[in-house]
Amino acid sequence: ACICEKNKRVTNCRAENGQCRCDAIGSGIAVDCTTLTSKCLLMKAEVMGSKSGRREKPKDALEDTDGLYDPECENSGAFKAKQCNGTTCWCVNTAGVRRTDKHDADLKCNQLVRTIWIIIEMKHAERNAPLNAESLKKFFTDTITSRYLLDGRYITSILYEKPTITIDLKQNSSDKAFGGVDIADVAYYFEKDVKGQSIFHDSAGLNVSIDNEPVKFEKTLVYYIDEIAPEITMQSLAPGLIAVIVVVVIAIVAAIVVLVLTRRRKGKYVKAEVKEMNEMHRGLNA
Repeated sequence: ACICEKNKRVTNCRAENGQCRCDAIGSGIAVDCTTLTSKCLLMKAEVMGSKSGRREKPKDALEDTDGLYDPECENSGAFKAKQCNGTTCWCVNTAGVRRTDKHDADLKCNQLVRTIWIIIEMKHAERNAPLNAESLKKFFTDTITSRYLLDGRYITSILYEKPTITIDLKQNSSDKAFGGVDIADVAYYFEKDVKGQSIFHDSAGLNVSIDNEPVKFEKTLVYYIDEIAPEITMQSLAPGLIAVIVVVVIAIVAAIVVLVLTRRRKGKYVKAEVKEMNEMHRGLNA
């Protein structure tokens, strides 16, 4: 037996050719413990233990608002382009995030669209002085390259505007080195770490320390930009947003109705006034 340092959601661990290999919980697919496990296999393992949970951007940026679901994975660990929950189906990108409206089982997803740009946005807790931007950039660059094994050339930007830290990861399918980690998997491990739900075997989460000062985070959001624009229509808007739009439309219509009625009443008053003046003139002339 051996310990899978990079993934605690595994079983049946054994040493093969000097390396630790284990089976991912939920799928039984063997994983290499020397590198990150694919997000699809991690989600499938997570859903086995919980049926609920999860838990200015580019125009086509997607946020994972659908929560945890039980994904269908390829033997390679990649997401299948078409995902279903009973008779409801949708298409996903390489990060497993829905990129179409939900349809019936006849939906066709011709290809697994690549996520080429991931934006990780974090907001740290209130503090008097801002963090040192250079120290912050060095910490996250070193962490992403050493802890998550991502080549540094895929970290295209780390910006800090108190209290928000924004990290850009970009990786085209042609850029990704054979055997290298995927930015979607890196973002998933990173998000879990920051939220104290680490996937690593011996870790409770990522201890962020800038210039030897611990930093706590209040909010973390992840956005996904695909090489092909998503196909989500107004039908997929959140009910809350739809309710706001309906209220605004009703308010506008009500204002128009009030305006029309007010003008009509004013018009009748003017006509009555003119009529009375005409009658007075006729009386005087007589």
